Amino acid sequence: MSMSTGLTTKDKFGHALQTLEVAKPFAKSMYQTEVFQLATELSSTEEGMVQLYEFAPQFDQAGVFHGGPWVDASNLEAPFVGGSLKLKGINSVVEMLSELRMLAIAEGTYQNPEVPKEEAATFLNEVLALNLDLLFPPETEEARVAGGGEHLERGERLFRFLGGKLSYKAVADKLVEEIERLTVQRPIMVDRIVLMIETATRMIDENISDSTKDRLLYFKKAITYPTALSEQYTDLKSYRQRLMKESEESLLEEAQIFAKSMNETGLVSPANAVFVHYLNRKYPHLLSEALSLTEQGKASLNANPELIRDMIQISVHPQTSKVVYGLSKMLDRGVLTQEPLLPALRRLFEIDIQPEVKKLLMRPEFRKGGITANGILVGGVISVLGQPLGIGQGLNPTCQSARALSLWSQHGIGQLLEYIARAVRENDIDMTFEGEPIHSNMVIGGVAEEIHQDLDPVSIVLVPHLDKIYNEMMKKTIFRGEDGHKWVNPEFYGEWISRGFANIIDPLTGYVADYAAFVRLFYATHHPEYNEGYEMIYPNPVGIYITNVHGNLLGLHAVSIQRIAEDPNGEYRVYFYNPNNDSGQNWGQGILTSVQGNGEYEGESSLPFHQFTSRMYAFHYNPYEQGDLIMVEDSDVEKIETLARESWGKNYTWF
Repeated sequence: MSMSTGLTTKDKFGHALQTLEVAKPFAKSMYQTEVFQLATELSSTEEGMVQLYEFAPQFDQAGVFHGGPWVDASNLEAPFVGGSLKLKGINSVVEMLSELRMLAIAEGTYQNPEVPKEEAATFLNEVLALNLDLLFPPETEEARVAGGGEHLERGERLFRFLGGKLSYKAVADKLVEEIERLTVQRPIMVDRIVLMIETATRMIDENISDSTKDRLLYFKKAITYPTALSEQYTDLKSYRQRLMKESEESLLEEAQIFAKSMNETGLVSPANAVFVHYLNRKYPHLLSEALSLTEQGKASLNANPELIRDMIQISVHPQTSKVVYGLSKMLDRGVLTQEPLLPALRRLFEIDIQPEVKKLLMRPEFRKGGITANGILVGGVISVLGQPLGIGQGLNPTCQSARALSLWSQHGIGQLLEYIARAVRENDIDMTFEGEPIHSNMVIGGVAEEIHQDLDPVSIVLVPHLDKIYNEMMKKTIFRGEDGHKWVNPEFYGEWISRGFANIIDPLTGYVADYAAFVRLFYATHHPEYNEGYEMIYPNPVGIYITNVHGNLLGLHAVSIQRIAEDPNGEYRVYFYNPNNDSGQNWGQGILTSVQGNGEYEGESSLPFHQFTSRMYAFHYNPYEQGDLIMVEDSDVEKIETLARESWGKNYTWF
């Protein structure tokens, strides 16, 4: 059927649908292709999705689903929807059209004799509840490995459309659970959490349970108006003016309420930033209450009042309110008791920032309100020093670089501050690899083809440089016949990385070799019952296999073992830093990474010792601090090898 070139895509889709409808059953498959192609084109925009939905009542009659598993709407199962939408190819397009058909049934614009209106609504609510990752795209390793793509963007667009049409009441409980699970991990970047809270509170109606409603409203208050006074004066300027009329006693109470909200959620409201700014100028002696400082934090504050006053002045603004939480944690860590760091921090206040770096730092929302690029930078430094385990890689394949920032924030702050200064001032940093300097501005290309910018300010500044240098170091080890991480990690992260190194992959064959010996060595160097009582001093950068809920291999990933200790139930666990902003993941075989309830410190993930070992492929160790390998129980080794062989191990040859 020829069409006029002046027709819109919507018109063409309508024509294609009509052609499909009049086609004989045996010929329908020939005409479905054009319908699917035009649907793909239409669904590439929000407006197109709306236009596509207008045709949904006609899909069944036209034969859109003829000959496929979607033909009978009453046989569809909600748990399979997400999987279809996440597959590349035509199936994800047909699945999208099926959801639009179901929405038309739920809204009453199309009557399907097999599917009642209420049943269609229940189906779609269940689909939303089971696929929050499409409603709120996560920053997990699985999402990063999948690498986005048109089919995933289409799925996310569809879910935003469905979400705008449905009440969400069926997913409200699930959303509260997700918000609590994410906030307890205390990431620096909280944009996704804030979006979830704002969306969830729009769902509130009489059908939502009181407990769910109360939790949602509590989170909403945490990011908007945590105190009665800030709720009364919602305009920030009016709130600031009102503070000037409050007594010191009233301000103390305000400080305590803000602190309680911040401590319980890890979230900070713009009003809190205004409040801290005001105290900083007029009542600095109340700052310790507003920041909820420990004795160590108070000592840090009292020892450096001018530096902290200037830090707040330059970096704490309504648009950067999260810095308040970072400041609280930084002071509690006692970072400012390290004298050499003070001038290194202060020089960032006025350091000349290269125009291209300044452009990266200054997001659109920062361009108003008198915030400078230096203020953004200082705020970013406060956040990473206060929350070393809150640094995330976002959707970038830069787990090595994020891990470096976390390690230096804990044990190499001077080095980190020097790199930051060089990166902003010269747009270059250098590291030495086996006596040879590597300059980032002389290296072309890194692991990441491009850096997604949804990162904290320090990551925005440093990750492009670190990514290139790490990649260049690895290139220099290609022909050594062993895993390059053995040499690169101590040079890249710091001399305190142990030189002993174990890897399960034979470099010549690519086969899994001596796996039992690998497991025994990890137990003998890291498990407290087998390693002669040696305790970890520094985090250990290790390599793990990431698997999905079915135990299937997704790829390699870099994490840091922070510590190994008994959990509240007396079981030894590995507590680790995961550069993903969401570390509570299901790796299959009953291996569920925990982020709370098992003795985790803020920002840590954890797994029972044997489960973590089953996903590890490389680690560093000190050969002078290990127990006897023969003492490790055969049953433990066998249990771990079974987990490994039946998950990622299916992708490898073993000998």
